[in-house]
Amino acid sequence: MTVSQQVMLWLLVLMVLASALGVVFTKHQSRKLFVELQVLSAERDAFGVEWGRLMLEQYTLATPNRVEDIARKRLAMNFPALENIVIVKP
Repeated sequence: MTVSQQVMLWLLVLMVLASALGVVFTKHQSRKLFVELQVLSAERDAFGVEWGRLMLEQYTLATPNRVEDIARKRLAMNFPALENIVIVKP
């Protein structure tokens, strides 16, 4: 084997090793990003569930009967008497 062939052989070996390390690094990054994706997906799902719960709670708290009941009991509000109602026409 000549010196140039040996140099070429070592160069090819180094290139193969560099390529192998690149594949390992890329695979590691891919797995790391996949785990992060799974965590973020679970977090998104949890936020979706919480959003649904909050929408239901908002609907429950804002029903007209509940608002009227709170106005009457806690704030002592009543409908005005008919003689106190004034209708404004444009």
